[in-house]
Amino acid sequence: MATPFLAGVAIAAAALAGKYGIQAWHSFKTRPPRPRRFYDGGFQPKMTRREAALILGIREHATAEKVKEAHRKVMVANHPDAGGSHYLASKINEAKDVMLRKTKGSESAF
Repeated sequence: MATPFLAGVAIAAAALAGKYGIQAWHSFKTRPPRPRRFYDGGFQPKMTRREAALILGIREHATAEKVKEAHRKVMVANHPDAGGSHYLASKINEAKDVMLRKTKGSESAF
C-alpha cells in the first residue's frame, strides 16, 4: 500500500523540480547581459602599446583594421558632442595613434 503512495510523491517531486528548473532556465536566458569590465587604472604619463590596447579593448598586436574599428566604437561612446569628455577623447585618439605607430613621442594635450 505504501509503494503507490511513495511513487506518487516521487513523481510529484520530480514534476515540481522540473517546473522550477524550467523557470530558472528561462530567467537565466532572459537576464540582461553583464556589463563589460573596463580598465580600472589611471593613465600613464607616456602611453604604451599595452595601455593603448587596454583603452581600445583589443590585443597589442591587432591589425590596423581592428584598431580603426575599435577606435570608432569607443569614440562613439565617449565623443564630447555626445556628452563625453574631451580628455577621454584625446586619450582614445592617442591610443589609436600609438597602436598605428603614428606618434613621434608626443604626449596628450592634457
